[in-house]
Amino acid sequence: MTTLNIRALTFDIFGTVVDWRSTIMEEGARLGKRKNLQVDWGLFADHWRAEYGPSMDRVRQNELGWTKLDDLHKQSLYKLLHDFGIIGLSDDEIEDFNKVWHRLHPWPDAVQGIARLRERYIVATLSNGNFAMLVNIAKTVGIVWDCILSAELAHCYKPDARVYRMAADLLSLPPSQILMVAAHPSDLKAAARVGFRTAYIPRPQEHGPDHKEDAVDRGKFDMVAADFNDLAAQLDA
Repeated sequence: MTTLNIRALTFDIFGTVVDWRSTIMEEGARLGKRKNLQVDWGLFADHWRAEYGPSMDRVRQNELGWTKLDDLHKQSLYKLLHDFGIIGLSDDEIEDFNKVWHRLHPWPDAVQGIARLRERYIVATLSNGNFAMLVNIAKTVGIVWDCILSAELAHCYKPDARVYRMAADLLSLPPSQILMVAAHPSDLKAAARVGFRTAYIPRPQEHGPDHKEDAVDRGKFDMVAADFNDLAAQLDA
């Protein structure tokens, strides 16, 4: 697979590198115990994630000016607190719970697999998360990136082509020498339209054990790997 002439790998983060659902469930359960809240935190996590795309669409469609993901998450959180009937949280508690997205746990293969890949290739984030969020996730997870690339730097959200072009420009590499790594086909297809190579990493547990994974035509991607260690092996790292 090294015949692809790859020099850098850019990684989607939410669902690809980190397990957002389990982390939100864990922190929600701790909050619920402390505040005596009766909440289905798995359902709460799913609803919060479901607000992700529509909230960014408001920016994409110019209903909102550029707004960081932290602020979009907080707007969604206030809506969900109302919808789930959660009351009695202080402003500080709401702010801290919103920052759960800065403390997401990695998938089991993430730290080791990315470290292996970094020995041979440039590795970078390429996420809709804002810059501070991605820095804090890296600190929490223990992953060392060569650089943090965020949609915030382009002031637009994936799958806007400008995000991928920004990454190629900052890395001073042609898109064809960058491998976009993601668990989400839509992200990979958008990157491929700009000229990136693509690696699909299925994460069947992203939406929980009861979620039925959508059928994916794996032949549309340059590479498919079971996890990051498998990807490293395929790339001779």
